[in-house]
Amino acid sequence: MSGPVRRASRRSAVSVEGRLATPVPATAEIGVQRAARLALGRRADPDAPGGAVTINEAESPLAWLARRKGRDGRPMIEPVQFLAGERLRADFTFAQMGPRLSIDWTAPLAAGSGGGAGGPAALTDAVVAARRRLASALTVAGTEFAGLLLDVCCFLKGLEEVERERGWPPRSAKVVLQLGLDRLARHYGLAAEARGRAGAPLRAWRADREGVETGE
Repeated sequence: MSGPVRRASRRSAVSVEGRLATPVPATAEIGVQRAARLALGRRADPDAPGGAVTINEAESPLAWLARRKGRDGRPMIEPVQFLAGERLRADFTFAQMGPRLSIDWTAPLAAGSGGGAGGPAALTDAVVAARRRLASALTVAGTEFAGLLLDVCCFLKGLEEVERERGWPPRSAKVVLQLGLDRLARHYGLAAEARGRAGAPLRAWRADREGVETGE
């Protein structure tokens, strides 16, 4: 193993916040080099068995956005937006969802649905509950935001990658992501009123794979 990969593997043993984490084994879906950069951390979740859920903390686009500041000196996403996105990811992870499942992510997720053999009856109650929470959150997000939230928060796609895939203008994904996270934050009760970073009401939006439009 080369020096850089070896060093990355050692770093993956501890999360960015100092919590113990577990290096991710290489699989056919992940690959050796990417596995060396991943770390699984335990995050508190009162609805999960043992009060915690294992998530990947090393590649979170939300964590990167929360650390970065714009020209106005403010974080690219607010703390409440970050928390909302991480809560969605925790439920997604604990619900045992993943890109290999044959699910139409552009449509609202049916509560308790999934691609596992045997259906909900074969799952634990906690996993079914996580899927219901995920379904509820995506339903509230709506088709205009659900796909983007899944891509960024759960599948850990970068904003530039999302823009390329959807044919969106540069820097538009960040704005749409902020709106989607605001809606999630309201759903989770994390914010009484989320109005975007500029503080102005954001009234009419259309966000899908064909384009992004704004309106007043």
